[in-house]
Amino acid sequence: MDELQGRTATWHFDEEKVVIQYNTRWRAHALLKVLARREVPLPAVAAVEFASAGKKGWRLQLRLRERADPYAAVGSLLAEKGQPFLLTGGPDTELVAEYHADQLRLMADAAQVGDGRRPPEEYALGLVPPVPLHIQTSEGAARFDGQTIRLEWSDDASSRKSKKRRMEYALTDIRRMDWFPQRSLEEGYLRIVTREEDADAGSAKPSKDFTCLLTEDSAKQDAWTLVMAATVTAHLWAATAEHARNTQTGNAQLTAGPGAVADADADSRSVYDRIRELGRLHKEGMLTDEEFTSKKAELLDRL
Repeated sequence: MDELQGRTATWHFDEEKVVIQYNTRWRAHALLKVLARREVPLPAVAAVEFASAGKKGWRLQLRLRERADPYAAVGSLLAEKGQPFLLTGGPDTELVAEYHADQLRLMADAAQVGDGRRPPEEYALGLVPPVPLHIQTSEGAARFDGQTIRLEWSDDASSRKSKKRRMEYALTDIRRMDWFPQRSLEEGYLRIVTREEDADAGSAKPSKDFTCLLTEDSAKQDAWTLVMAATVTAHLWAATAEHARNTQTGNAQLTAGPGAVADADADSRSVYDRIRELGRLHKEGMLTDEEFTSKKAELLDRL
């Protein structure tokens, strides 16, 4: 694999992926310390941007496909030195960096041709930590299992929150995740925006808002709340895309009629699930005995 070293990380890349090993020294950004290492599949890359900054050196950035980068989606307030897919270096390595940028751009373009049709939401899931994910802050904790996010407040939270103790939000009820880092004397927080919120939602102070988890005097807490926001966002994208695909499949089946139902999504379900579905259709009279026997035999041949 080719290698390019920068101020915040070392990138290793080939025709398939970019492996980013972040510097975790004490001056490194807290988010990069938390991430430690990430692999970016080249088909997820929409653009490779390289720019010279003169005496300041150079900038190399990966722009991912839409809905493939959950960190960019929730981290608009993230400082440049903490952006996970940005690499910078000094002027002494600019020529080498520009050469590698050109090579990386060619590889990314080629990868788009070979695997560019894969849903971008799948790449987003690969860039966030596996679930269940549990984080803690000065106010309490958050836990996400892939389907539900739970906020729990400690005795150090406001009296309103400490009395409530905990709240749970299903992924299907979430519109988006918001993340705000700490600024001077202002506390940072993670916020869940639900689908039922009206125009006045979010007017309550974060310290009293049951959709918020505060951070205080800790860059590491900010980093972990950003990772939580990105993780929930990636799963939200994936669930939305899956729902859209299922809706399209259902519409196609209704258009095709009962004779085509048995074949419509055989590749997306297990053989046993499809046999059960065939049995239901046969019992309801939507498949003849001959159709049921034939399709069942086809599915069993795949075992």
